[in-house]
Amino acid sequence: MYVPCSWALTTVTYSHDEGGRERGGGEAREIGVPKSFACQGISPTSSSLAFAEGKHSSPATSIPQVYAHSQLICILRRMLKPTWSLLRVLPTGEAIGGRLAQLSSLHRSSLPLVLPLPPMHACRGFAIGVFERKKPHMNIGTIGHVDHGKTTLTAAITKVCSSFNRGTFKSYEDIDKTPEEQKRGITINATHVEYETEKRHYSHIDCPGHLDYIKNMITGTSQMDGSILVVSAYDGLMPQTKEHVLLSKQIGIENIIVYMNKMDVCEDNELVDLVELEIRELLSFHKYDGDNIPFIKGSALKALNDDNSSYGIPSILQLLDACDNYIVEPKRKTNLPFLMSIDDVLQISGKGTVATGRVEQGTLKVNDTVEILGIKDKTIKTIITGIEMFRKTLDTAQAGDQIGIMLKNVKKGDITRGMVVTKMANMKTYTKFESDIYVLKNEEGGRKNPFSSYYRPQAYIRTADVNCAVILGDDTQIANPGDNIKCTIELMYPLAITCGLRFSLREGGKTVAASGVITKIV
Repeated sequence: MYVPCSWALTTVTYSHDEGGRERGGGEAREIGVPKSFACQGISPTSSSLAFAEGKHSSPATSIPQVYAHSQLICILRRMLKPTWSLLRVLPTGEAIGGRLAQLSSLHRSSLPLVLPLPPMHACRGFAIGVFERKKPHMNIGTIGHVDHGKTTLTAAITKVCSSFNRGTFKSYEDIDKTPEEQKRGITINATHVEYETEKRHYSHIDCPGHLDYIKNMITGTSQMDGSILVVSAYDGLMPQTKEHVLLSKQIGIENIIVYMNKMDVCEDNELVDLVELEIRELLSFHKYDGDNIPFIKGSALKALNDDNSSYGIPSILQLLDACDNYIVEPKRKTNLPFLMSIDDVLQISGKGTVATGRVEQGTLKVNDTVEILGIKDKTIKTIITGIEMFRKTLDTAQAGDQIGIMLKNVKKGDITRGMVVTKMANMKTYTKFESDIYVLKNEEGGRKNPFSSYYRPQAYIRTADVNCAVILGDDTQIANPGDNIKCTIELMYPLAITCGLRFSLREGGKTVAASGVITKIV
């Protein structure tokens, strides 16, 4: 099989047997060659180095099918290590052939190897391009009850934006891509997609609505500048609808837009009006401007199926316009030292460990030295070797960016979600602090019964969730639902915290206390 792309024929000092081992000088050592590569049977054709752009390779050559660019880079680095720096800056077109011809004299052997030349961006890392900061960047996302259509709406938004060349379409399956998510038909992990409007560039977080995955929802909303509350017109307000609004306010999201979904299956106009009234009352109860919040009615499924009726694509365009004009762009803290809370850790084969998260404050560049602390007892000092956002390289990350950073000499097991990456020289971790909290009433989704000292819920601080003990003050014997109290929180694990940081307490699938604020580090 021949693949119509650019291919390079290079001679190397090593050949490979069927097991993917490297042979040279009578000595074999293991290297990371994909099975598909090792089993395809690559035929030698010539001892010279040639390059053909946009053409098939020699008919006598059996070419493996497309495989990961990351594996290609690893193989090329090992084979062409003395001249790898030249490959990293290769231009395009005829100049590539000339440069490769220069390399041929340095890599002669009796057995040539045919390899596809990776795209120029692949030589720099795993990105597929360079991120250009042309528009203001905003982080928004979908929240709401399970099965109300958050993921379908996210897919519909990307499809509409892609029709204007302002993003890449992500299908429902692309967003809920884990086997368990597809099997159960629900979102488990918060998923990030990107798109643009006429005015802004958006990072969109699709949050899980299921009760069992509320902590992933908290992690997702902690990274948002504004949110889209998705409510089914047929079902109306549901438990997680109310809890998501509560948590959004507690986390500090000031702007919410409502998308009333599934209008195509709800024919009762009185029911729709009643649901809208209930939603506005709920938002007003949580100190949002319920009377003036944009309220868009539509059907995400119709928009996803290219329906041009009022509930289809026009409703998505109306929603995007509301995002541009109603959600206020926050003031970024770019003048402070860099700080990012880790929300996920990835291991990239042959490359290293990547930590992802939203930049809370400051700026970051490649080769900057940072510290990673929290959760674990030791502080890790490392160097940033790469920065990406949506698989595009970034020269400088700044407050508000949702990024992935490559960490030098750090193993995946060394770091975890909830730790922070910072350039603050005096940042420390603590296990004890004083705070003000509000104990939620039962009708607000909280506890029915009061609690006393050494009550043990979970504390949600930034992206961390840690078991803790709540110690009431001497003048407070018991904390009743509806009380505003002062208390001391003892964490099971140390966290990097500062005064003024907000947090929440949860237990048994319920939010026990909201609007928690750290007042003093003990």
